[in-house]
Amino acid sequence: MRSRLPVLGVCARASGMGKTTLLASLLPLLNQAGIRVALIKQTHAQFDVDRPGKDSYRLREAGAVQVLLSSPQRWVLMTEQACGSDDDRLMAMLPQMDPAMADLVLVEGFRNAPIPKIEVYRPGVSDLPPQAEEDSSIIACVSDTPTAAAVRRFRPDQLPELAAFIGDWLLMQRQQEDCATTAS
Repeated sequence: MRSRLPVLGVCARASGMGKTTLLASLLPLLNQAGIRVALIKQTHAQFDVDRPGKDSYRLREAGAVQVLLSSPQRWVLMTEQACGSDDDRLMAMLPQMDPAMADLVLVEGFRNAPIPKIEVYRPGVSDLPPQAEEDSSIIACVSDTPTAAAVRRFRPDQLPELAAFIGDWLLMQRQQEDCATTAS
């Protein structure tokens, strides 16, 4: 069993670029290729999966820093956290992902995190240039239009090719991890 999961981000400079749409279309293709995906999604909005009046809510409000809800179909772990930088929060969450259940962690958002990323870029949505032009951690870009970034570009209709690219990237990550494990 692997000790850690490869992590690949899907980012954009602005909201509304299509990150979630891309991931929702890409996930079935990755699953068909036998790649089990865990996902971390960044949100800037406050949220709570619990609701007032439920026992779990009352216990968390009473001071429990973690509450795990379990049903026959799924479980969810709610953890209270101090506000930190987005990158610090991401790095603290990654160890929560179970390497026995997934082959890859896809991260939506966290555009400045020090992880390999695929950028979604739509020039009509933002006046900003592609982040890939200045961020060496971006390994590919999904865009309708060519950019000056020196990374592989996929059009939004090239999802099978993008899924194959991610599969090749994942294989390379596994080989690098195997080499590092063998060398130590």
